[in-house]
Amino acid sequence: MQRRSSGILLSITSLPSEYGIGTLGREAYSFVDFLNKAEQKYWQLLPVGPISYGDSPYQSFSTFAGNPYMVDLEKLIEKSLLCEEDVKSIDWGSDPQHVDYGKLYANRFDVLKKAFVNVEANKDLIDEKEIEDFYAENSAWLDDYALFMALKRHFGMRPWTQWPDESIRKHEEQACKLYREELKDEVDLFRFIQYLFYSQWKELKAYANENGIEIIGDLPIYVALDSSDVWANPHWFYLDEENMPIEVSGVPPDAFSETGQLWGNPLYRWDRMAENGYGWWIDRVGGAFRLYDVLRIDHFRGFESYWAVPASEETAMNGHWVKGPDYDFVRVLASWFSDKSFIAEDLGYITPEVKALLDNSGFPGMKVLQFAFDSREASNYLPHTYTNNCICYTGTHDNTTLAAWPDDASPEDVEFAKEYLGISDKASLPWAILRAGMGSVADTFIAQMQDYLELGPEGRMNTPGIPEGNWTWRMKKGAASEELAEKIAGITKLYGRSCR
Repeated sequence: MQRRSSGILLSITSLPSEYGIGTLGREAYSFVDFLNKAEQKYWQLLPVGPISYGDSPYQSFSTFAGNPYMVDLEKLIEKSLLCEEDVKSIDWGSDPQHVDYGKLYANRFDVLKKAFVNVEANKDLIDEKEIEDFYAENSAWLDDYALFMALKRHFGMRPWTQWPDESIRKHEEQACKLYREELKDEVDLFRFIQYLFYSQWKELKAYANENGIEIIGDLPIYVALDSSDVWANPHWFYLDEENMPIEVSGVPPDAFSETGQLWGNPLYRWDRMAENGYGWWIDRVGGAFRLYDVLRIDHFRGFESYWAVPASEETAMNGHWVKGPDYDFVRVLASWFSDKSFIAEDLGYITPEVKALLDNSGFPGMKVLQFAFDSREASNYLPHTYTNNCICYTGTHDNTTLAAWPDDASPEDVEFAKEYLGISDKASLPWAILRAGMGSVADTFIAQMQDYLELGPEGRMNTPGIPEGNWTWRMKKGAASEELAEKIAGITKLYGRSCR
């Protein structure tokens, strides 16, 4: 990553649009222009995979596939794959500041299927060689993903662990062949949707890079149980003879939750992965770098040791620590992708062993300013404690906004923050914290867009431990204004982070 730089964290889904959710269309290009005017270097995203139960981008049907909701419908209209009536006649939701995932689920795939039917009827609408090349280049994951989604629809969207046909539940070769023929139209639809996503993504990323903006992606350490990744590759996961999880992922009780967080993802068979040279992971990370310039690895500490919870538990309290692959794995990753940049999400319970792993990797870790102002004990999140090789954040997707933080924090912590930052009132805290991050020695500073917009709790993206109502926030149209870009550019230049 470039030294002395900065960026903004904003999910694609949080962009404005007339069709219920942010997409890879016009507003994404406009946000690139905003970042350029604000003299930023990075646009950091949340995971962009197809979402499953709970609407979380960290629980995806595939680690390789793109989110169908992000396919821009206006671009399909421009290419005559759809007509305006196909999209404007549908109720995508009445609240422009929140995503209505229920309405998206009910309508989006029908609209995308119209585009697919139109292409099938008129091959001149699309470059046939280009699409066939895409299918061939991505067949290693695309064929299983498309079949998986077709099967889910065939079986009423039930998780694959509940499919009534045992042969296909266990991904038996003959069963896959039969269902691929039986569900051919649905399989082809989901392959086509991925072509649309990747072609639109390629154009957007090229535009960003041409304008001096690099994209930071987010790779969850685990994949969802209900995913094509686990269904098609049970050998790499800690499952029993029936391909059911034995233990699942989570984190122990912490500041976010008294009962811990039970994520429920299947755990890896690291022993088998090591014997294979971590090939599955190399493919996974390689796929991510097709999308991103920089990769943030979520829950990096899980490579040193991870919290394993019996699959029958309802909370994460009764888990236990298990030794992970540690530097043996990270060394392979760093060596294989030696020309790429990583960020290690090293938050949570950090032991000397985890710190040693981070130091040996050379990857920059994270410093979160909302964790800095603990009045009870000295914090290594305070800016004066930083070294260069770290990424300073105002907060993550799991934090509230800077404007809301004083109401959530203890009065003692707020008073300490005011004293540390040299201000006298709470109203000044958001921009004082932003300035502290910009002025720190951290090589890179990333702020949530909500913090620059000075939004309160209504701008929060996710509340850990709360299963509903998350991931819905959207930015108002016009909020990323020229005036705000100039204000951000001002402090970016003041603290020597401008890359222009």
